Amino acid sequence: MKIALINENSQADKNKMIYECLDEVSKKYGHTVYNYGMYDIEDNELTYVQVGLLSAILLNSKAVDFVITGCGTGEGAMLACNSFPNVLCGHITDSLDAYLFGQINNGNAIAIPFAKDFGWGSELKLKDIFDNLFKEEFGKGYPKERVIPEQRNKKILDDVKKITHTNMIDILKNIDQDFLKQTISGKNFKEYFIENAKDDEIKKYISTIIN
Repeated sequence: MKIALINENSQADKNKMIYECLDEVSKKYGHTVYNYGMYDIEDNELTYVQVGLLSAILLNSKAVDFVITGCGTGEGAMLACNSFPNVLCGHITDSLDAYLFGQINNGNAIAIPFAKDFGWGSELKLKDIFDNLFKEEFGKGYPKERVIPEQRNKKILDDVKKITHTNMIDILKNIDQDFLKQTISGKNFKEYFIENAKDDEIKKYISTIIN
């Protein structure tokens, strides 16, 4: 699995610590992490709305399979992510949230509160979250006797989102282009995106913006 890490501006100073925790756990399960920043407070600034847009670009283009993000409370990043098509983001505060989201909701992004209740031992808390998120294949259900209705409800939600959301390429063409350009101007975006994106239409359009 290819996993993206994206921090918004208020939590940029925590990026290195979050990346190290995520990378350590991900390697245990054979996953690869791509750090899309923000890398520090001097980096290209990403608001939580831009976090949602960047997450949607990466997931819809299939440049990554999963996104780890967040903000001070995690709420803004979660709401922004869920405003885009083909992104199902959970608000995750602890390891139980992480496990149940993966097993029941089978989403492709999580938003963590990186300021709220984030003090001593936070790196241990993060590792527990990531470990419980990735230790089992997604969508297996919990409790096990609920697996069939849970999988059915996930499919219904995916079908509803296809109706309630427009497609990603239309969003990219109609959104404010300066806003889009700033969103994808991080120092490693071009390298990571061009290498991994699989949707040719999205990849071609984004390439016209970054070149």
